[in-house]
Amino acid sequence: MHWDLLLTLYITCAILCAVGFYKFVYFLSIGYGFAVAGGGIAILTMALSSPTATPIWICVVQALLFIVYGARLSGFLLIRELENATFKKTDVAKDTLAKNDSKKMPIFVLAFIWIFVSALYVAQVSPMLYRYTNGAKDVILPIIGFVISIGGLVLESVADKQKSEQKKENPNFVATKKLYSVVRCPNYLGEITFWTGVFISGVTAYKTVGQWIIAIVAYVAIVYIMFNGAQRLEKRQMERYGNDPAYNEYADKTPIILPLVPLYHLNKK
Repeated sequence: MHWDLLLTLYITCAILCAVGFYKFVYFLSIGYGFAVAGGGIAILTMALSSPTATPIWICVVQALLFIVYGARLSGFLLIRELENATFKKTDVAKDTLAKNDSKKMPIFVLAFIWIFVSALYVAQVSPMLYRYTNGAKDVILPIIGFVISIGGLVLESVADKQKSEQKKENPNFVATKKLYSVVRCPNYLGEITFWTGVFISGVTAYKTVGQWIIAIVAYVAIVYIMFNGAQRLEKRQMERYGNDPAYNEYADKTPIILPLVPLYHLNKK
């Protein structure tokens, strides 16, 4: 299982996502992007520092995908945080923040979450580690995985951009145009697609039951998190727009995550 390398990778991800101690949500957002990018760099450093039968260009491409993914995600979220800075100075925001401050999580709860998410991020990037440590020589499946991941990265990036543009145009309604006319959460679909590619790229590299379990658990976890996120988003939208006929018509006719799959609602009305 190469526990020493997994430990090194774990420490790297834990340090980079520790920004969550400043603000809880950062464990799952900005820190998430930092950890994925840092994890890719850490594994590439391992591959470059010791002999491996795996073509080194495969490790380089996978690391670049993790770096681009993490940098884009954290950069996008940081920009959004800065754009919200003005609102946070208003009286309404100050009252809200004051209430939230009074409900801060105990440090031991934050520490538990930190330990858990760090392990999850290690598991997510582990297919790259297993390919390098097991010396997998094949290139076809990794290439297929890279293409899928690139497609997911592009989809997620475009979806975030389109949502920002549409919210600026009409801040009082959900995004419904372009990709959002196909599915209501195309950014979540992009996330799932990216990690589907990562999982596939490592299929021929997994050698032990433990490696298969870690890779599968990580993939199932990210899919679950995306569907859970879509469910929570739908709940918030229902609270805000549930009485709007235009929103209900859009929600009832547009699949929530998977295109062409008639799954329209995850939140019970």
